[in-house]
Amino acid sequence: MHFVGIDLAWGERRPTGVAVLDGDGRLLAVSAAQSDQEVVAALASYVEGECLVAIDAPIVVTNPTGNRPAEAALNKDFARFDAGAHPTNTGRPEFRDQPRAARIAALLGLDVNPRSRRPRRAIEVYPHPATVALFRLGRTLKYKNKPGRDLEHMRAELLVLLGLVEGLVAADPPLQVGALPAWTALRSVAETATRKSELRAVEDQVDAVVCAYVALFAERRPQDTTTYGDLETGYIVTPTLPPDLEPAPRPTRDATEALDIGAAVRRYAELQPALRQVTDGFVRLVTTILDEAGINYLTVTGRAKSVSSFAAKAARTSGGRPLYADPLREITDQIGVRVITYVDSDVQAVVDLLDDQAVVHDDRDLGQETASEGRFGYSSRHLLVGVDPAGDGDPADDVLQGHQAAIQIRTVLQHAWAEFEHDIRYKGTVPAEHVLELDRRFTLAAGLLELADREFSTIRDLLREGPTEADDEGDDERDDYDDHDPRISPRELAAFLAGQYADAGWSRTDHYAWISALVLELGITSLAALGEALRSVDDEALRERMGYRYPPGAVRRLDDALLWVYGDRYVDLRGNAHRAGALRARWAKMRGED
Repeated sequence: MHFVGIDLAWGERRPTGVAVLDGDGRLLAVSAAQSDQEVVAALASYVEGECLVAIDAPIVVTNPTGNRPAEAALNKDFARFDAGAHPTNTGRPEFRDQPRAARIAALLGLDVNPRSRRPRRAIEVYPHPATVALFRLGRTLKYKNKPGRDLEHMRAELLVLLGLVEGLVAADPPLQVGALPAWTALRSVAETATRKSELRAVEDQVDAVVCAYVALFAERRPQDTTTYGDLETGYIVTPTLPPDLEPAPRPTRDATEALDIGAAVRRYAELQPALRQVTDGFVRLVTTILDEAGINYLTVTGRAKSVSSFAAKAARTSGGRPLYADPLREITDQIGVRVITYVDSDVQAVVDLLDDQAVVHDDRDLGQETASEGRFGYSSRHLLVGVDPAGDGDPADDVLQGHQAAIQIRTVLQHAWAEFEHDIRYKGTVPAEHVLELDRRFTLAAGLLELADREFSTIRDLLREGPTEADDEGDDERDDYDDHDPRISPRELAAFLAGQYADAGWSRTDHYAWISALVLELGITSLAALGEALRSVDDEALRERMGYRYPPGAVRRLDDALLWVYGDRYVDLRGNAHRAGALRARWAKMRGED
């Protein structure tokens, strides 16, 4: 069965939004049409079989003046929420003959009786009261173009609506919109629109999705659905107004009130461009901390939360009440950083490093929480991290003051499971009949990956314990390096360091190329010359002075050895300009001056 929504323009000069859901609440299509023929063509294939089409426009109009009885009854309940219906009567030219909604229903061959149980039907709906009832809104969202509403106000309110609609994935019945690229495109337009007309195009289609969901809701939960009016004089179908829901106070210019969701979204939209720079700063900080410690990792990435994602989260409810009283303060993942390590033991190493060199405000081990419940599943370490306001770190980190970053730390395998599971579950691709089976398979996969993570850690530990000889057969291989490049190739350098520092951890592949360039700046162009330069290094004394908290990677060991040998000359290399301060502090530590 298909559930269709039509946000019908009363005339053919303005666009009409159309949307289609399947029986599981998955959004199959959303688009705009204009003429009657275009609307019919867009929906024809979806209404051939069993369907319920919800139209936001009057289907039956018989009264010559004033309101229809249905509108009067609906307004009695919803007008105080700013969700009352406008008067509809035959005195208006568009309803003098056959209303357009009735004409569309006839062209599609649909029964318009709200009490009918025929397989192919149409009903009249109204999105405003529907959103009040579904989302427990104190007043309607002001995303329509009305006098006194500027572009940013309308954008913020529309983004809240987008977030609320996306949140229906957890409702009864569920609505699943995220998997459809057309929905993602609508969200993008809402975020970037520069004209009200662009928002209007989005608004029509989002309203159509709401209409389609009302059709689904009415079919699945008839006991929670109200039909105002009747077939003879006109009717409107909507989710029933919750009996305990009260209208929100009207805002006054002089009142000092807490931010409502729309205001919070508008404010976040203003802040978000600056947060991107702060996010880059946190990525740089975390990367520097890990590189300085010689921790091997796959990636460090970051993102500033998108405006639509913030709006969706700000609009979440629990028990019909807002989950966030102050979204700007309580939504703590506005800045997100993710660290992906190779082995599980490095997750704790990263946590300890951040705890030592930054300020950790919160620390949750979600893998441990899952295990404590006797289950396998999502595993990730979540930290809330800031910088020390009294610290004397890199001036480039000053931009981070007053901000916090939500940092996720997990292994490659944990990341693969989390991303795949998220895509499957939250983008609407799990048929209802397969949910339990997929739960079982995801649990099985999580258990297997936990075992694999343990084995990878064991392999790494075994490699650290025993000496490793360089592969003589590979000494002449220089990967894709130019034969005329005077640098020692990363492959040759990696093999050399594996023998030089047999107990060292692995280093990032790109770090071998990076330090090879520094070696060249020192005038060293061969492994023999490098080995000769390192002969004067007292490894035991160096390790004692540095007091490594974690086994550093081979590149970090070489970095420290070169600093030990060359001192200020190494610090002053052009390739070290970006970290000269950190190297001088390390050099002082080696000399026992810290």
